[in-house]
Amino acid sequence: MTNAAYPALRLRRTRASAWSRAMHAENRLTPSDFLWPLFVTEGQAVEEPIAALPGVSRWSVDLIVARAREARDAGIPCLALFPNTQSERRSDDGVEALNPDNLMCRAIRAIKDAVPQIGILTDVALDPYTAHGQDGLLDETGYVLNDATIDVLIGQSLNQAAAGADIIAPSDMMDGRVGAIRQALECEGHANVQIMAYAAKYASAFYGPFRDAVGSRGLLKGDKKNYQMDPANGEEALREVALDLAEGADSVMVKPGLPYLDIIARVKDAFAVPVFAYQVSGEYAMIEAAAAVGAGDRDALVLETLMAFKRAGCTGVLSYHALHAARLLGA
Repeated sequence: MTNAAYPALRLRRTRASAWSRAMHAENRLTPSDFLWPLFVTEGQAVEEPIAALPGVSRWSVDLIVARAREARDAGIPCLALFPNTQSERRSDDGVEALNPDNLMCRAIRAIKDAVPQIGILTDVALDPYTAHGQDGLLDETGYVLNDATIDVLIGQSLNQAAAGADIIAPSDMMDGRVGAIRQALECEGHANVQIMAYAAKYASAFYGPFRDAVGSRGLLKGDKKNYQMDPANGEEALREVALDLAEGADSVMVKPGLPYLDIIARVKDAFAVPVFAYQVSGEYAMIEAAAAVGAGDRDALVLETLMAFKRAGCTGVLSYHALHAARLLGA
């Protein structure tokens, strides 16, 4: 702690000009800090705007490739893909997740063929494939089964890795799934496929627009509180992160983002590993709603919230504003 006092010490001196503020900035945003979540749908030349997410659409595989080119050109290093599986392909056991020609795998292959320079992160959970909207298999009471679900998640992970996924991101929150997936990837020759574990994923009220985007909101029976984390808990998040790292996660994620900046900072301080955050659909929608009624400048709101993640310790951020932010920073 400095012993200097006013007027010898004036903290405003370094804020007095733009060049000085830039020189003294403790954190900086670049396009390489962003991962861009994209929703894939069936068809050809299809764009389906998502009402709950103004400015976000579902894209058919051919148009997802065009989005990948935009991301590459803007300096975004990685895409995060989520499928909107047709209702007739959904089932109680989520078996479509194991189909090597499912929507996710076709999108992965198309992007890798056209834009091999960009990374692809794939979600591993069964909610885009189940008829009941839960992330795993159910018993007769509706409880999500842990170990039986892991068996399917292993197959889903191998399916995505074989299609060309670079990062497997288990978002299901089953106990022990990271170690099981890591072992399977090693055994099947996918040693360089990363695992970004959704280590601290909370049972949040901010996911609603996402469930519209992947078509699971109307299907979901009950809630996800018996496997996603209680928003009241912080110490438990550290335990979850420690377990996932011990099982072989290369990086960890905190989800949602802004309401959990304290968790991000605690995880970074405790483990000093790559920590990512998901600025989820509800957060995006609130920024868009605020901008639409003049409650704040959209560009400033986007960049300030993204900077908050960096200040908290994030290595990177999944954000639906990724392309817009990258273009602002590149302007």
